[in-house]
Amino acid sequence: MGRGKIEIKRIENANSRQVTFSKRRAGLLKKAQELAILCDAEVAVIIFSNTGKLFEFSSSGMKRTLSRYNKCLDSPETAVVEYKMEKQDSKEADVLKEEIAKLQKKQLHLLGKDLTGLTLRELQHLEQQLNDGLLSVKERKEQLLMEQLEQSIVQEQRAVLENETLRRQVEELRCLFPQTEYPVPSYLEYYPIEKRSSLVNHGILNTDLSSNFAVEKGDSDTTLHLGLASDVYHKKKIHEGEIHSSDSGSQLGLL
Repeated sequence: MGRGKIEIKRIENANSRQVTFSKRRAGLLKKAQELAILCDAEVAVIIFSNTGKLFEFSSSGMKRTLSRYNKCLDSPETAVVEYKMEKQDSKEADVLKEEIAKLQKKQLHLLGKDLTGLTLRELQHLEQQLNDGLLSVKERKEQLLMEQLEQSIVQEQRAVLENETLRRQVEELRCLFPQTEYPVPSYLEYYPIEKRSSLVNHGILNTDLSSNFAVEKGDSDTTLHLGLASDVYHKKKIHEGEIHSSDSGSQLGLL
């Protein structure tokens, strides 16, 4: 026995009306979901109860569906073209997401992770890829080491040439300035007499120079005026002493 036809009119009983609303609302939302899945349609359902409560369903997002609806009201042809472009972009995005997922999985395999789902043949192929990659890395490393070695050799040769050039310049300078019998006096030994006292007061004059002032008074002025070094002065005094002693001996012999 079939169901009887129900008259479509407002249900007066509040309890019956609420029960019917709940049942038919759930059935409507279910049918909308099935329609969107089976027919690849964009479906949106908005329901307000008599108490003001909101119930909604949207297969692609309520805001997106309402925006599309408003565009269709303004210009239906433009809305259709934009929808086709959006669908194409969505498909391309899905393809790119699948490729990214595959690459991430392959990267994990190369790192030796997540190998449970691979067969023996796939593992052998992965091992061969890793061996080939390792050989390429070793070859590149050896190439870089050889390049660094060649650069070091070139730098060493440049340093040797520079050292040889500097050595020749030093030899040329030595030939231009031959060595003298006595060492060249320092700058302080030729310093003016009136400034030496200030240097002594400031502690600048060294012990070798101050020893020049410790000689006998009769010869100190001569030494300072001539600017002779202390060793030259002592050698001169020794030579004069020898001459004086030889003259004295000759005079004694004559007597």
